[in-house]
Amino acid sequence: MYMQKLLSKTRQAIKDFNMIEENDKIAVGLSGGKDSLALLHILKSYQRFSPEKFDLIAITLNPGGVDNTPLHKLCKDLSIPYHEVQTDIKEIVFDIRKEKNPCSLCANLRRGALNDTAKKLGCNKVALGHHRDDAIETFLMSMLYEGRVSCFSPKTHMDRQQLTIIRPMIYVEEYMTKKAAKDYNYPIIENPCPADGKTNRQNIKELVSRLNEDMPGSKKNIFGALNNPDKVFIWDKEKIR
Repeated sequence: MYMQKLLSKTRQAIKDFNMIEENDKIAVGLSGGKDSLALLHILKSYQRFSPEKFDLIAITLNPGGVDNTPLHKLCKDLSIPYHEVQTDIKEIVFDIRKEKNPCSLCANLRRGALNDTAKKLGCNKVALGHHRDDAIETFLMSMLYEGRVSCFSPKTHMDRQQLTIIRPMIYVEEYMTKKAAKDYNYPIIENPCPADGKTNRQNIKELVSRLNEDMPGSKKNIFGALNNPDKVFIWDKEKIR
C-alpha cells in the first residue's frame, strides 16, 4: 500500500525532530492542494498507531470566492473537525495593494490568519504540507534572490503565540504527493491565485528540474546540504528538539 511509503518517511521526520508529543492538538493547514491533502491523510493514518495520543483538526483559509464543499465532505468522512475561515486576502493583495510580487504578503497574511485561528481553537501545533522539494526550492530562492543561506525549519516554536509549527512531510518528495493524489482521488481545489505558475518559486522549481537532469543527484545533494550527518547544516536536530 502506497500510504506505507508516505508514513515511513513521515514517521522518520516526526522522530528526528520530535514533532508530535503526548496530548498535542494539531491544526493542519488545509489549502485543498495535493500536498496539504496528503498531509491530512498521512497524519490521520499515523494517528491510529502513534505512540503519542494527539488530536487533529483541519483549517482552510478561503481567500475569497472558493467553493470548499469537497473539503468539508472529506473531513467529515475522516472524522476530522473542519473549520473554514473566510478572509479578504485575495482582495487585499491584488485589488487594494496591487502587489507585483504578491507571494510574500500573501504568505504573511495566510500565516497570521492560520496561526490565530489555530490558537483560538485551542491548538498548540500547526502542521504545514511542505515537502522535500519545497525545502530545496526555498533554500535556493534564499541564495539566488536574497543573497543569504536560509530555509524554513522542520519544527519552529513561536514564543509570542505559544505555537509550534511542524512540517511532517519534510522527507517526502513531491512526486510522492502527486501519486497519492491520483491513487486516493483527493478532492483537489484549484488554486485561485492569479499569480499561480508565474512566481519566483516556479522559476526555481524549473531550475531545479533542469539541474537534476543535467547533473543527476543534484537535488539529493542540495537537500543533503540542509541535513547532513557532519553537522554542517541548517537543521540541527538537537537544537530543534
